[in-house]
Amino acid sequence: MASSPEQSGSPMLVLGKIVSVHGIRGAVKVLSHTDPLDNVLDYPQWSLRRGAEQRTVSVTGARVQGRVLIVQLKGVDDRNQAEDLVNFEICVAHDALPDLEDGEFYWYQLEGLRVETLEGQLLGRIDHMLETGSNDVMVVKPCEGSVDTRERLLPYLPDLYVKHIDLQAGLMQVDWDPEF
Repeated sequence: MASSPEQSGSPMLVLGKIVSVHGIRGAVKVLSHTDPLDNVLDYPQWSLRRGAEQRTVSVTGARVQGRVLIVQLKGVDDRNQAEDLVNFEICVAHDALPDLEDGEFYWYQLEGLRVETLEGQLLGRIDHMLETGSNDVMVVKPCEGSVDTRERLLPYLPDLYVKHIDLQAGLMQVDWDPEF
């Protein structure tokens, strides 16, 4: 999931994208960035954004079809109206997301954090996260002050490798040997 600029004073988060139309009755195909993919439907009202253009829509029906969702939006009743929505990002306000337990984080909160070893060596910054099935992986890219210029794929395993996260300081400490 990617962060987006503030809208109406509330930070927005991109949860998916309308990628094409489906059928002749105005349904759209949605590529969801949530896990599971139908979690985007937990938000019945979406803020749509494509460049500077923004709209608000309401979901009236949906179903999973393979790796996409087929979604019907209020007031979108034919294929021409649906085609006008293709390539819009689906956004919701950060404060609309459910609260997490202590020690749990959304991926967007981790992206951009500096990653240091317990000894204080800077490995880089978290560029993005990957889901591998067995565990999530942090893609750590070098930045100014990094110990070297290597990109690293580090497992996101709290308590095993990830020892401390301080969102206010923008820092994650890991138990990791930079030579590995």
